[in-house]
Amino acid sequence: MKTKLITREGYNKLKAEHDYLWNEKRPEVTKIVTWAASLGDRSENADYTFNKRLLRQIDRRVRFLRKFLPDVTIVDYAPQQEGKVFFGAWVEIENEAGEVKKFRIVGPEEIYGDAKDYISIDSPMARALLKKEVDDEFVVKTPEGEKEWFVNSISYQQGE
Repeated sequence: MKTKLITREGYNKLKAEHDYLWNEKRPEVTKIVTWAASLGDRSENADYTFNKRLLRQIDRRVRFLRKFLPDVTIVDYAPQQEGKVFFGAWVEIENEAGEVKKFRIVGPEEIYGDAKDYISIDSPMARALLKKEVDDEFVVKTPEGEKEWFVNSISYQQGE
């Protein structure tokens, strides 16, 4: 089951996507579909079929967002989090081979699109990192076996 947590930034981004789709994109596509339908034969009308499909995709996404957004818990930064890894943290880790990774722990719906430095709170890496402090060692179970990492730094974006 997916965790129902989201950062304030992630929530605002999804809310903005909903508002854009519903208030701007959908009316625009609806106009094109209406215009294309008025031309008569719809079976060979590319404008009609393409935009009708686009309309269904928009409606599906809007339905998802309308169900999802009221159901999630927004997690804001709290000073008590300082020094430990919790939801919303930016973490830099390193393994014995000197490989360094830096990412933010966020909700499962936030890892798509342009969020390439984000990992889901539900991932094995995030689960292994929770409550760790700088210089802690931790082990992550991966398909290739157990991997050992060290926490280099932890930071939070405040006032999102």
